[in-house]
Amino acid sequence: MGLQYSVHRPSGFILAHGHQLLPEWRLPVQSVLVVLQHCQVPLVPMTPETERQKQSLRLQFLSFARPIVQSLQTQGYEVDLFDPKTGQPLLSLAGILTLDDVAVVQSLLGYPFLPQGQCHVLAHPQWGTAVFPSVLVSTAPPEQLAAVVQTACPSSCSS
Repeated sequence: MGLQYSVHRPSGFILAHGHQLLPEWRLPVQSVLVVLQHCQVPLVPMTPETERQKQSLRLQFLSFARPIVQSLQTQGYEVDLFDPKTGQPLLSLAGILTLDDVAVVQSLLGYPFLPQGQCHVLAHPQWGTAVFPSVLVSTAPPEQLAAVVQTACPSSCSS
């Protein structure tokens, strides 16, 4: 599995709209984990195979993120994953806004994107449109999130 991750301070959108994304959180988002997974096929055009790939990679992201979430929660931080399909948080009450993971990656990493119907498809520098982005947010400082990810990430990951 080709997987890259990076830890960031929140994008301007997340900073400005954190309460509308995660209304029950007591503290603001302090860190963002961007996870990029290499797909077996480009995600443009949309086909039954691309939809199968996206579902498979969504499940892989959830599996990858589970120990990170558990570790951060044990340490007393709030943490959530945003469903790449819906833009809704998976662990918290959804707010009135959704999170566009492609827009977050574009904002934090500067990667371009292509319109695809009502969605956007990320264009990775090496993988092209054969990339599936996902986002995790936390109230942990970026350094703490990075340490937890480093501990939880298998050797096949690259930061």
